[in-house]
Amino acid sequence: MTSPEDDRKKKDVTADPEYCSCLLQPCRTDSDPNYTGIRRLLLSRKPHPSLLRRKDWRCKGRGYVAFRNYINRPKNWENLHNAGHTGTPGQSGNWMQSLGSFGQLSLLLEGDSWSTIREVQSNSQALSQSASLSSNASESPRIKGEPAYSFVGMHCIFDQSKAMVTVLKFGHMSSDLLAYGAADGTLTICTVSETPSIIKQLTGHSKDVTDFDFSLSNQYIASSSEDKTVRVWDISKGICIRVIYGVSAQLCIRFHPVNNNFLLAGNSNREINVFNFSTGRVIHKAVFDSAVTAMDHDHTGQFIFCGDAQGSIYTVKINSHTGNLSRTHRNRSGSKQKSPVTTVQYRIFSLLSRGPVLLSFTRDGSLSYFSVSLEIQGYLTIRCSLRLGPRLHSIRASFCPLLSLEKGEYIVVGSDDANVYFYDLTRPKHPCVNKLQGHGYSVVGVAWNHGENFLASSDFGGTVIVWRRAKTK
Repeated sequence: MTSPEDDRKKKDVTADPEYCSCLLQPCRTDSDPNYTGIRRLLLSRKPHPSLLRRKDWRCKGRGYVAFRNYINRPKNWENLHNAGHTGTPGQSGNWMQSLGSFGQLSLLLEGDSWSTIREVQSNSQALSQSASLSSNASESPRIKGEPAYSFVGMHCIFDQSKAMVTVLKFGHMSSDLLAYGAADGTLTICTVSETPSIIKQLTGHSKDVTDFDFSLSNQYIASSSEDKTVRVWDISKGICIRVIYGVSAQLCIRFHPVNNNFLLAGNSNREINVFNFSTGRVIHKAVFDSAVTAMDHDHTGQFIFCGDAQGSIYTVKINSHTGNLSRTHRNRSGSKQKSPVTTVQYRIFSLLSRGPVLLSFTRDGSLSYFSVSLEIQGYLTIRCSLRLGPRLHSIRASFCPLLSLEKGEYIVVGSDDANVYFYDLTRPKHPCVNKLQGHGYSVVGVAWNHGENFLASSDFGGTVIVWRRAKTK
């Protein structure tokens, strides 16, 4: 026994002219008439959705590509379009424009271009992501709207410095403690919490502050300068508790991650000196081929990675108990010329290399990305490199560590055109994914806080801008 609804559907099917024409077509004498009729019926019913879409289409002067995109649009397009937006597909194929990204995608589907459906979908997702950006649109949109380069604007600005801010860093495992050094020799300690303010201003260096580092407890700061001195500061008291004099400009400095009684400083005399934090005496030194301009250590405290003025990257083994240094490997960065290394940064893990990685950046704009084999004496293997424009100043770059756990490998770097750029090293053809605009001078330094909800950038004019990243689900 059939229901009235089934009878109605059956009546509609039998009244269909296409259904009747398939059954009434003559068949060959040597074939089964029942099989032939069923086969024709199935073949006619198979492209039924496409037939309906062709009936809805109206040319209105558009070409074949627009028709093809309209026919091949996603199957759940109507549901996606109706669920979040008011625009609906009209009977003529000319869809209403809405303010949402899906409405913009509908215009792309209608447009006469040679974009494939996958490209159109990626454009729609990039359009939805661009609504939350605080800066101009990126040079090339990603397939997925990543939160890695989405910012809501400036959190605070520090502009009391009258000289170029050469280096800035957040405190160790800190989300609000920020310090920056300037070309006039000053070090400024500030907080970027809900009420940003300057805590201390440390004066003592007579020339540019080239680098500094926080101790593990964030109680002390060790700074290096072109005035040939290394200074140790007590942050809470705001005083210099120790001055270590050298014979050449001190260019980079780090606390040892395991033994905080060791200070490692690279200088323009081609040396790395290991100082005793308590006494200021030199424990050990290692000599290199050129001035040591940048330095970082691994998380175990076994290796030091440093870059020199000729673009070379060294792996140096250090004894955590005695402070003895021994060179193990030397690598060339991606620089084709002998350009000074401005950034050497280690990271404990990356999805791209499935292990530790190292970032280097040279003054001629060469960005290099190495995988680190700690089991083979810190051996470096270059994974990818990116060639940017040469820099007039010693501009620094930085990993986006937590953000790179997304699909991609994000790097943030300053530029002489007063912008902060974000690059994805997994996209060599279109690596730039966003830029932040707000500085009036060349952007020299960049730094992330712990948790990466704040990005700080400094420029040649002495301004420090703290950018707030958009919240993500």
